[in-house]
Amino acid sequence: MPTVTTNGEITIALTVKDRAASSAWFNTHFGFTELYSIDEAGWTEMQTSTPGVTLGLGEATEAQPGNCVPVFGVESVDTARAALETVDTKFDGDTMQIDGMVRLATFYDLDGNAFMLAQDLTK
Repeated sequence: MPTVTTNGEITIALTVKDRAASSAWFNTHFGFTELYSIDEAGWTEMQTSTPGVTLGLGEATEAQPGNCVPVFGVESVDTARAALETVDTKFDGDTMQIDGMVRLATFYDLDGNAFMLAQDLTK
């Protein structure tokens, strides 16, 4: 039995300099469609052609090539985090919450690769 059960959704989060330009690029070249864009959060999410997989574009002053963080959807970040902490998984600070949108917790695998857990608060 796995330590954490995901909900079948994964977002691949990238850091980009210009969300609008990146969104247009992924739409033109891959046919991905924009689901929503939240300027206050610097976030755009796109539906890929793979069911359950979205592409998240997080805007930053400078692009960070190679910075790609898989984000696993879970029913409860608190439950998943607690389970991973029992097996000494390292987390990056406290769980974050964007009210009415999402709860997020960043963690690292054995090699220091970053991943996130996400709980959708819109449902």
